[in-house]
Amino acid sequence: MKPTEQEKFEEIEYEPQSVRQILTRMKDVAELIVDLAYSAVIFDDDEIAEEVRYLEAHMDTLNYKIRLSCMLAARSVDDAERLTGILQVAAAAEHMSNAAGDIVDLLDTVDTRPFLPRILSGGVEKIKLFRVPEDSHLAEATLAENEVETATGMRVIAIRRGERWSFGPDGDQRIETEDTLLLRGTDDGFEHFKRFSRTGETRDRHDDT
Repeated sequence: MKPTEQEKFEEIEYEPQSVRQILTRMKDVAELIVDLAYSAVIFDDDEIAEEVRYLEAHMDTLNYKIRLSCMLAARSVDDAERLTGILQVAAAAEHMSNAAGDIVDLLDTVDTRPFLPRILSGGVEKIKLFRVPEDSHLAEATLAENEVETATGMRVIAIRRGERWSFGPDGDQRIETEDTLLLRGTDDGFEHFKRFSRTGETRDRHDDT
């Protein structure tokens, strides 16, 4: 039996956050989750589909928090009217998240997989997931220090650390053991990335051997 709305949110602790902060995070999730959903279906990838479901639940939490923050922020009728527009934007972001969840649910409902023509999966760039192991060359260094994109051609578009996401991380973002990296690039680039994560060996150095 699915949990009720009250049961779903009763364990969420209130954390003081501005409406702007929460709405920005909802925008980031909405942008990423649609991309991930299409990638999961086109490339028949259950692992990416699970990340979509995780983000969909995270969006539900953010929507709850922004409603709560708006109620606490309203001091007058004028305040409430201004905040109504913000809640409409938040609701639209949640609709996008729910639609992404519906897309990946296709993987559980079709009889034959992959069910899309293979020609659709022939694109140059794909989204890949990578969990940083304890012995990784990447751990305890920033993206700038690792020079991931320069060395491998793969771009880190998001990082999940436990329950927290970092979207569009900059060069100062530090990578830690057990982080889950979302990367965009080619299959060849991902193979270079996995080797680079173990040894620090760049694409050019490997190709010259």
